[in-house]
Amino acid sequence: MTSNDMQHDDPRQTTAEAGSGAEPAADAAPASEQAEANAGATAGVLAALTAERDEFKDRTLRTLAEMENLRRRTEREVTDARTYAVTNFARDVLNVADNIRRALDSVPAEARSAAEGALKGLIDGIELTERDLAKTLERHGVKLVEPKGQRFDPNRHQAMFEVPDSEVPTGTVVQVVQAGYVIGDRVLRPALVGVAKGGPKATTNPADAA
Repeated sequence: MTSNDMQHDDPRQTTAEAGSGAEPAADAAPASEQAEANAGATAGVLAALTAERDEFKDRTLRTLAEMENLRRRTEREVTDARTYAVTNFARDVLNVADNIRRALDSVPAEARSAAEGALKGLIDGIELTERDLAKTLERHGVKLVEPKGQRFDPNRHQAMFEVPDSEVPTGTVVQVVQAGYVIGDRVLRPALVGVAKGGPKATTNPADAA
């Protein structure tokens, strides 16, 4: 083969080689753009999934908090129902307790101490009934309020009159006209009391001030 023939072949070979070398360079740009597009789409999906996850997490936490509040409220309502279910009945029973106490108070102290036989048995029976009634009420959360000698508390006592007394602080309960009762931490019936006046000013109890 002559040198001229080789020269004629070289342009075709060169062109073919040039063409084969240019194709990868032309395809590289679209591939890079596609990769960037895929990465952008993936980031968008990831961001959407993250936002959805955070929303579900927030809803779950809110639901758990609401359920916990509901559980506590239900427990409190059940406890209150158990404690105060007998309120109306207990208030009616207090009338029976008052009548028993009036029956005992109607017997003079001298006659009670000197009582014998059937009368003594009757008095002892009434006293026993009064004690059993008080224990029964206490088992159901109803307790007697004994305010005599205490500072007047408008939340638990009802003042009926004032008693001039210079020896005790003003505002001290010195007489109980009718016993009071509480059920749980609520007043079932305030005590009817007489309150001292004219004495020294009552000192403030730090516990009361708190």
